[in-house]
Amino acid sequence: MRNRLASFWSLSTEALFVELNASAAGLTNEEARRRLAQYGLNRIRAKSRTDSLTLFLAQFKSPIILILLFAAGMSLLLRDAPDASIIIAIVLVSGILGFWQERGAADAVAKLLAIVQVRAAVLREGKEQEISLEEVAPGDVAILNAGDVIPGDCVILESKDLFVDEAALTGETYPVEKQPGVLPAEASLSERTNTLFMGTHVVSGTAKALVVYTAAATEFGKVSGSLRLRPPETEFERGVRRFGYLLMEVTLILVIAIFAINVYFARPVLDSFLFSLALAVGLTPQLLPAIITINLAHGAKRMARQKVIVKRLAAIENFGSMNVLCCDKTGTLTEGQVRVHGHEDFAGHKNEKVLFYAYLNAFFETGFTNPIDTAIRSHRQWDLTGYQKLDEIPYDFARKRLSVLVQKDDHHLLVTKGALPNVLEVCSAVQTADGTVIDLEVKKEVIQQRFQEFGSRGFRALGVAYRDVGTGTRITKDHEVDMIFLGFLIFSDPVKAGVAAAVRELKQLGVSLKIISGDNHRVVAYVSGEVGLTDAKMLIGSELREVGSEALLVVARDVDVFAEIEPNQKERIILALKKSGNVVGFMGDGINDASALHAADVGISVDSAVDVAKEAADIVLLEKNLTVLVEGVQEGRMTFANTLKYVFMATSANFGNMFSMAGASLFLPFLPLLPKQILLTNLLTDLPEMAIATDRVDAELVREPRRWDIKFIRKFMITFGVVSSVFDFLTFGALLFLLHANVDHFRTGWFMESVVSASLIVLIIRTRQPFFKSKPARPLWIATLLVVLGAVALPYTELSWLFGFTPMPPEFLVVLAGILFLYILAAEVAKKLFYQRQKL
Repeated sequence: MRNRLASFWSLSTEALFVELNASAAGLTNEEARRRLAQYGLNRIRAKSRTDSLTLFLAQFKSPIILILLFAAGMSLLLRDAPDASIIIAIVLVSGILGFWQERGAADAVAKLLAIVQVRAAVLREGKEQEISLEEVAPGDVAILNAGDVIPGDCVILESKDLFVDEAALTGETYPVEKQPGVLPAEASLSERTNTLFMGTHVVSGTAKALVVYTAAATEFGKVSGSLRLRPPETEFERGVRRFGYLLMEVTLILVIAIFAINVYFARPVLDSFLFSLALAVGLTPQLLPAIITINLAHGAKRMARQKVIVKRLAAIENFGSMNVLCCDKTGTLTEGQVRVHGHEDFAGHKNEKVLFYAYLNAFFETGFTNPIDTAIRSHRQWDLTGYQKLDEIPYDFARKRLSVLVQKDDHHLLVTKGALPNVLEVCSAVQTADGTVIDLEVKKEVIQQRFQEFGSRGFRALGVAYRDVGTGTRITKDHEVDMIFLGFLIFSDPVKAGVAAAVRELKQLGVSLKIISGDNHRVVAYVSGEVGLTDAKMLIGSELREVGSEALLVVARDVDVFAEIEPNQKERIILALKKSGNVVGFMGDGINDASALHAADVGISVDSAVDVAKEAADIVLLEKNLTVLVEGVQEGRMTFANTLKYVFMATSANFGNMFSMAGASLFLPFLPLLPKQILLTNLLTDLPEMAIATDRVDAELVREPRRWDIKFIRKFMITFGVVSSVFDFLTFGALLFLLHANVDHFRTGWFMESVVSASLIVLIIRTRQPFFKSKPARPLWIATLLVVLGAVALPYTELSWLFGFTPMPPEFLVVLAGILFLYILAAEVAKKLFYQRQKL
């Protein structure tokens, strides 16, 4: 079957039905299930979610962990079975903890994504059904309208004024007209006008199409497979990668140096090797991927409670660091519940004929659902007995108007409504209140004045026009000429309650709002003033066309309101803002917003958006409301702040302890800690950090956008690592010179100090305030308390011999308490001085 379908655009509809064993009534549900089992789900790339075994094994993919396991295995075979077994057990426990947390996070995110799944309309058993895009199978008959994503490679069965945006596949800037037909087998991709491709979307018109290929078998799937496409790296992912490089450099230098020194001092090679590798594990935050996933998933769940669904976890950081938000006016700043306010002729007289003709147009249109037509149909119902629809020219963003051809008796009437300038350009006459038709030029200035008055009062006005087309039963865009202007249809869309306050809150959070609207500049100016953007600088689309790319970098930064903007100009504005150093969010829900959503650092849409906008977005709001967005930004910043807490801990206490251990190995005649003791230290100090995702975040950390700063992290690591090392060496001195500790006492004492200090430092560095003024979340302080008590109690239990520990004398506990008290004070002073210096 597949061979004959290699050139499916060259086959007749009948031949395709035979080859696919399908029909115009679509598949049965049973047959669809069978085909999904045969061809697989309809997605280009497998979901990031993996099976449990793969996720578990991924916890051990670090080369350092693998080498450590190998070395422990060699030790197991050679001479030291108990120690090697303990090392393996600790590494396994660490992996199990990471797996358990990541599995829970992945399950939670999968449930959230199911809420905003893109769907497709298909015929199943002769009836139209809405199914998940992933459930579309070869042989399905898809029902397509404006805004729909093409669910697979299809051949058109029937269409009406169908235009498709194929830029994602072919790079073609303008929408391509599509229609049924049979084409030569050698037709190129761009010549296949009877074919629809997965990954593209409908701009205007309607169609029925037979799905031939899905998933990786589609043209888009082949391209994606050959290029191994992946989403562009976000700033958050780039920051994590650079942080990893920093730690890798430090780790390699220390490990190689320590191994060489221990071998030079003739210490056992295998012990020295295991000691060096254990140090590497101590330095490497191997739980960082799990901690990041847990933090982001926890943040995603919190954001979901605020009606914000995150489709791509890495976008949360960009959401938090966003400093410019671009959004449309309708439905975001205004209620989006458009209401008919009036219907007047050109002179301002109420005119019922304007409303009736607008109702005819709205009642019979079959394009994508829009609030304008909904408002007209619900404002007043008219009796249309005797009227019959003959044809339609759907709305598109070039013409900005919609036309229908209706028949009553022997009259064939073409009725057009749309943006006033676009309606006037196809009119040559205007109708007066008494029905007289006069030349348009006579009243054109009056019409323009009325239109400007509506805009200055915040009303949106559309033009309504008509003409008799004689006996014609089909219309094209060429019929939209010499029409008679009938009058204005006036709409109100009040500003939402609370929007002005939300705009102020965004400003306080360091996010500046920029309005990008296709509406008349007077309407946009009125709304911008109502929401608090007083004295805002405005640029309209016609002026934007004259601005060069370099100049736009400055202009876009200074302008707050863009009005009468064309669809392709939105992306240009977004890119200019990004190039000038901003993290840009764009909120859109329309067919023409897809490219701007892709271009933005954070693409934001709503659950009620057209499929192509929802698919392009990183974040989907369940409620189109700026207040929801404000709460989402705060949650994004809290998530980022909690992730950085782990990074700060990993680069302070961990680094300090490992640096101290490296220094101690230079003058001690024995290994300061055994490999298994280092790994146990690392495991115990990681436990409280798993609760960081639940921690409270200080208001000052949410107040302004924050971004990854490797230089800042490096300075933090050096400052707090040095403080930690000072008190480590103080512990060494107390153990050696005050208590005259033997090898086992030394290792036990330092283990206790290392774990307790590394656990307590989390409570210090989690806040920029004095730690007693910022209360940690209950799970964090409970986990910290349990680890501290466990580390102090372990040497006194039956398990102590397993790890080479021994009970410590009471006086050591007193000395330890004193050292820890001084450590907390010193860390608080260092923190205060560090942040003061950073502000300067």
